[in-house]
Amino acid sequence: MIPWFATAAVILAVVGLYIGFVVAPTDHQQGESYRIIFIHVPAAWMSMFIYIVMAFWSIVGLTLNTRLSSMMATALAPTGAMFTFLALWTGSLWGKPTWGTWWVWDARLTSELILLFLYIGFMALQASIDDARRADKAGAVLALVGVVNIPIIYFSVQWWNTLHQGSSVSMTKAPSMAMTMLLGMMVLAFAAWAYTIAVALYRARCIMLERERHTDWVKEYVEKNT
Repeated sequence: MIPWFATAAVILAVVGLYIGFVVAPTDHQQGESYRIIFIHVPAAWMSMFIYIVMAFWSIVGLTLNTRLSSMMATALAPTGAMFTFLALWTGSLWGKPTWGTWWVWDARLTSELILLFLYIGFMALQASIDDARRADKAGAVLALVGVVNIPIIYFSVQWWNTLHQGSSVSMTKAPSMAMTMLLGMMVLAFAAWAYTIAVALYRARCIMLERERHTDWVKEYVEKNT
């Protein structure tokens, strides 16, 4: 499945970037600077979605004591951290011409920054524990505690008076943007989704081979592929 999702990610990324940066019209208020949303919004979506999936695998690993579930949570964390950093970085690039500043302690920006710290804390905690099983359980507890931050990020613009604009795409009402803009954003979101699957599966395979390196089946696998 890895090559298929990787190929889909590349194709969708190229198409989405072309729509967003070439085909989509110029915004009447923000001009050309608004085009950063084609990267910023999918990255922000994925930063939250990956953490939810990571927390799901963590609770499965804790309740059913399945090793593969914990491996999947571990495999997802670096990609989630990358998308969170990308969302914050592109948000700063967007904020400078829009708000006149690179950063404000806005409710959504602050909660998104906390999400980045949660990802980093998850990876650091697991790396600090030598025993893989204990590291999985400790990381799972942290992931489940941190999942409360996801609804705070999502609803922050409704709960508090923030500089960050509300959602342009909603499940309950029509989108407040041109269809071309929405198409480009959704294509890039699917590209990020396909990329995440490909990279997470590849990383999970590496984690599995590393942990099982002393078993006979891994030795046979290595011999067969070298």
